[in-house]
Amino acid sequence: MDDLVIKDLRLRLGENEVLKDVSLSVPAGEAVALLGPSGSGKTTLLRAIAGLEQPHSGSIAVGEHMFFDAARGISLPPEQRGLGLVFQSYALWPHRTVFENVAAGLKLRGTPADEIKARVEKVLVQIGLAPLAERFPPQLSGGQQQRVAIARALVYEPPVILLDEPLSNLDAKLREEARAFLRTLIMSLGLTAIHVTHDQVEAMALADRIVLLHGGAIAQDGAPMVIYNDPATLFAAEFMGSNNRLEGKLVEKANGHATLEVFGQRITGMARTQAAVGDAAVGIIRLERMRCVSEPGPNRLSMQLEAPMYLGERWELLFARGHTTVRAYAKEPLPPGEHYVEFPPEALWVF
Repeated sequence: MDDLVIKDLRLRLGENEVLKDVSLSVPAGEAVALLGPSGSGKTTLLRAIAGLEQPHSGSIAVGEHMFFDAARGISLPPEQRGLGLVFQSYALWPHRTVFENVAAGLKLRGTPADEIKARVEKVLVQIGLAPLAERFPPQLSGGQQQRVAIARALVYEPPVILLDEPLSNLDAKLREEARAFLRTLIMSLGLTAIHVTHDQVEAMALADRIVLLHGGAIAQDGAPMVIYNDPATLFAAEFMGSNNRLEGKLVEKANGHATLEVFGQRITGMARTQAAVGDAAVGIIRLERMRCVSEPGPNRLSMQLEAPMYLGERWELLFARGHTTVRAYAKEPLPPGEHYVEFPPEALWVF
């Protein structure tokens, strides 16, 4: 298997530059999630790899097989790239059986009938749909239809499989089940996969690596744990996880730490800012790192409990002071009134 290599890719739609010098290398057997908000360029990048969008510069190749090279005038159509593509809508023929849906692309390529039968049966076993081969899509659940779409992409034995938000049409419970199935499938088959999603939990669960896009450029690229626990920018910190934002004035910065003045008190965190002392700065902390405490102390603020919210396995507590609100998780609800919340300095990033 060969690596997917993207170099200096730029793509415009009208006057809007959707991709800005995107470079990315995906080793064979690695699953990569393209993550970002709407308009970040993640779907456009996937479509450019598939050959459904035409970049204006750069190159795309799998090993020695060049798909696109603006400088050399190379641009292979989608059918010549040999990639597997799973659409958001699944795009199954309702009047054809599961077997026929999966086999359709092979028939168009003129694959011999005995080879079609062997390859379709093999992939249906891999995804657990062999007993349903003669059913029609309307007779299947949403999760089963999604598996048929994946089987149709895998039956070509492509070097790379491209997944365009494949779980978005499923309800919450099915999404959890499908996420586990898809991760298991990717690992067991050693697939090279590019997966577009706006769901950070889905990205972290399915991918070996996350490429976080913002405004058509790569904001951060790394393993899910790195992206979550060591964000490089304010955007990356706020996009990942559930967070509290604490605005204040930067009053000290030294030895990798930065201190904010908030409501006349000093709150210290890990320095991620280029701001000068005296400038405005922002602290970001994940909800699960907050602490509810009973007395004043370092890195603590007195705040009013506004609302407790029961989430099943825990409570989420909303606190307020002036125009600032913060949330924290707790095992039990707190009584109404004033409480102290703590911002552990090792968990607070100051940008």
